[in-house]
Amino acid sequence: MTSSDDPTPTPQPDRPKYDDRSYRSVAGIVTGVLLIALSLWLGGDAVLRGSGRTPWLTLAGLLAALPLLAAFTIRPAVYAGEERLRIRNPFRTITVPWAAVEHLRAGYSTEVVAGGQRFQLWAIPVSLRARKRVARQTARAATATARQSSLLNAPEVPARAWSDQAVDELRDLAETNAAKPGAQGEVSVRWAYEVIAPIVTGAIVLAVLLAIG
Repeated sequence: MTSSDDPTPTPQPDRPKYDDRSYRSVAGIVTGVLLIALSLWLGGDAVLRGSGRTPWLTLAGLLAALPLLAAFTIRPAVYAGEERLRIRNPFRTITVPWAAVEHLRAGYSTEVVAGGQRFQLWAIPVSLRARKRVARQTARAATATARQSSLLNAPEVPARAWSDQAVDELRDLAETNAAKPGAQGEVSVRWAYEVIAPIVTGAIVLAVLLAIG
C-alpha cells in the first residue's frame, strides 16, 4: 500500500500592481514650454549678438530663470498609488501614506492635511471660472430636465470642475486604501536640490556680475 503525499500547495498569483494615477495641469505645462522657448529664443539672440558683459549676464540669467520656470509650470505633479500619495511641488516632493491623510480639500487651492501639516497640490490648480461655467451648465441642464416629459430624453448633467473631480478621486483612494499594511507610515518631505541648486547658482553669478560691473 502506497502512502499518498500531501499535494504541493499551488502558489497564489501575486496581486496585480497598478500604475499610479497622475494629475498634472496641461495649461501649466503648455505655458511653461512656451515661456522657456521664448526665453531661449531671446536669450540665445542676446548671447550671439550681444557685446561686452551682455552674453555673460544673459547666460547667468537663463541659468537662474529656466529652472525656476520649469519648477512652477512643468515639474508639479501628483501621483496616487495603492499605498501612498506623492506630491511633486516646485521645490519639494512630499510622500504621504494614505493612512496619514487627515483631509483633502479644494477651496481656492487644493491641499492635503497630513501629519499635522498642510501641503498644497500645485499640479491641481483650482479654476473659479471653470466652477462657474459648470454651475451654469448644471443649472441649464436641470431646467431642461424639468421641462422634459420623458426622462429618456433628459440631457446629461455636466461633470464637476476638473480640480473638484480630482480631489474626489483622491479622497476615495485615501478611504479605500488607508487600512492596507503598506499604506501606513509617516509623511516624508524631500527638497528638490536638483532644481534649487542651478537657480541659486545662476542668481549668485548674476549678482556678482552686476556687482563688479
